[in-house]
Amino acid sequence: MHGWNSWVGTFTGVAYLTVLVLPMAALAVWALARGRSASGATSASAWRTSLAEVGIVYGTVPWVWMTMLPGSRAGAIPGRVSLVPLRDLLTMSTGQIVGNVLVFAALGFFAPLRFAALTSVPRILAFAAGCSVLVETAQYVLRLDRVSSVDDVLLNAAGAGLAALASRRWWLASAGMPSDRPRSAPVPRS
Repeated sequence: MHGWNSWVGTFTGVAYLTVLVLPMAALAVWALARGRSASGATSASAWRTSLAEVGIVYGTVPWVWMTMLPGSRAGAIPGRVSLVPLRDLLTMSTGQIVGNVLVFAALGFFAPLRFAALTSVPRILAFAAGCSVLVETAQYVLRLDRVSSVDDVLLNAAGAGLAALASRRWWLASAGMPSDRPRSAPVPRS
């Protein structure tokens, strides 16, 4: 494999690209935070929001990209589905388990910092499970020579939930901070 396919069509290539893009991600955080601060947002809010937005994209896109890489018999065989919970988990390698846990970990870590509607672990679990179902459905429909498994959904959601717990102190602390999101108007008393 040569050219672009060796960069975007292999696990190793995607990992290298992820590392190479890190300085650009840091620059994006800085530029977004600076723009928000210039628009009147507090410095802490501007940095938190910018880091969360870039973190969600930078930490999620490469993992999802890797899950969408086709297998050796892509298109030649029909999609396969495994709906029995924990059946595939028993046959997965440690690398597969860790990889599945990490797919939506950045989303679970950063989404509650950015979106007030996701500031609870059950909401993050539900959101990550929904995103995972979309990925598994795409793998099946696109016939990527992958098994669309309920265990992948469970591991993806668990990773997001654990990451949300890891960032919980920051999103709970940021709940009291000023935000660049509009607040509802006070209800007049009669």
